[in-house]
Amino acid sequence: MQSAVQRLREWLVLLLIGLLPFHAFLVTAGTKLALGPNNAPWAVLALWKEAVLGVILLLALVEFIFSSKRAISFQRSAFSVDVLDVLILSLAVLAVAVSIFAGTERGLFLLGVRYDFVPLVAFLVLRRVPWSEAFHGRLMNVLLGVGALVSFLGIISLFLPVSAFVRLGYADAHSLYTPGGPLSPFQQIAESWVRRVQSTMSGPNQLGIWLLIPLGALLSFWMVRGGVREYGSTGVRGMGMNNAMSRIPVFPYSRIRRFIIVLSAFFMLCALFLTFSRAAWIAVFVMVIVMLWKALPRRWFVRAAVGGGALVIVAGITAAALFPSVFFRLSSSRGHLVRPLEGIGKMIERPLGWGLGAAGPASNRVSETCVFLRPQDDPSWAKAQPQLCVFLGSTQVQPTDHACRCPFLPENWYIQIGVELGVLGFALFLALVVMILRRLRKNNGQLIIDNYPSSIIHYQFAAFLAFLGVSIAALFLHAWEDAAVAYTGWILISVAFSRGGRGA
Repeated sequence: MQSAVQRLREWLVLLLIGLLPFHAFLVTAGTKLALGPNNAPWAVLALWKEAVLGVILLLALVEFIFSSKRAISFQRSAFSVDVLDVLILSLAVLAVAVSIFAGTERGLFLLGVRYDFVPLVAFLVLRRVPWSEAFHGRLMNVLLGVGALVSFLGIISLFLPVSAFVRLGYADAHSLYTPGGPLSPFQQIAESWVRRVQSTMSGPNQLGIWLLIPLGALLSFWMVRGGVREYGSTGVRGMGMNNAMSRIPVFPYSRIRRFIIVLSAFFMLCALFLTFSRAAWIAVFVMVIVMLWKALPRRWFVRAAVGGGALVIVAGITAAALFPSVFFRLSSSRGHLVRPLEGIGKMIERPLGWGLGAAGPASNRVSETCVFLRPQDDPSWAKAQPQLCVFLGSTQVQPTDHACRCPFLPENWYIQIGVELGVLGFALFLALVVMILRRLRKNNGQLIIDNYPSSIIHYQFAAFLAFLGVSIAALFLHAWEDAAVAYTGWILISVAFSRGGRGA
């Protein structure tokens, strides 16, 4: 029997996850209404998501502290500690110690906590409370519905003039992040006039990475219906493959349900492509390969992988030949190679770490906007914004009255953690990601063996694929910086690891 507190907590989680992709748009429009145009996002509005998350965590704490005597076994499970808890707590202790040793400013430290540890705290707490079977299905429906809506709005935004965005509170200049100003309405690929879709989010990369989460839900529909290849031809517990597959419960797909799924997939894949986020493309490619590996017999998988791989290669070569400035993007590609190497150099320079906020999104929040141009580029366009920091190669050409303080962005979440928390922090976080992926994979098979409800099996597959996709994207970008990705992703796996529900 669900308690009133549990029901309230679950509905608040659905509300939070449903609204998170609209956060940037809501804060931008709300700031204009409250403060007028040309203002940075109002901090009071921007904190709504942390306020809702705080209420959810408070409700969870009330649940497992004041649960009835009949739930004593649940209480023991909730207060027990495993290796995932130890890894996160070790990272937290290390972050405090390194930041004190490095003399990190309090404001920068708090920003580092917000980006690096608030999602992990949510995971620590929410995996210790029960989640109803119906909640798993509702959460998948919310992800698919919101994913389709955000994607549809993103596609429409391609055809809107800049003036339409300005009326909503966005800046009148695209492609630039200004800490003291409003959000840019969209980004353009540097070597072309091609607009990148960002929809209601703060940037195209943020949208592309967030879309990996609902796409994980879409892919899991096929995985649950198709079965899991890893049990092999001998089947599960001595059963033949046909019998093993018959043990897997599936969703009753009506024609309307199938149409909605196909339409959602179409909008999300179109929006993902139009973000031109190569990190998200690589991540979804890996997700599809893993899904096919688990859903198809080995013989079919090899055929599908060879055929699909050949098609992707041919399409990629053709697209790159026809539109080299769109797909190669030399300045962006160079950054993805050079900046991780700079981050590794920082780790070697100070193996114990530079402290929270020394790299990544926290560093970006307290630094100036810096644009790095190639020596052959023309910087004259920047004269309209005299306070914008512009570099030709390594030489600062604007402004001339002070040396710019540029953010340090390693373009890799793991290296970012390594710069902030040192080699030990890098190893601990990498171990945390690997352990989560291994446990999610193990849970997938165990739930099928134990014949769990289809909604929970579907949910476990979706959580595994979504976390895998974001973890792959984190090799190329600061994938966990956006609240929609971080809070949704870590809440998703906290439910998958719940010790109080059937998804454990």
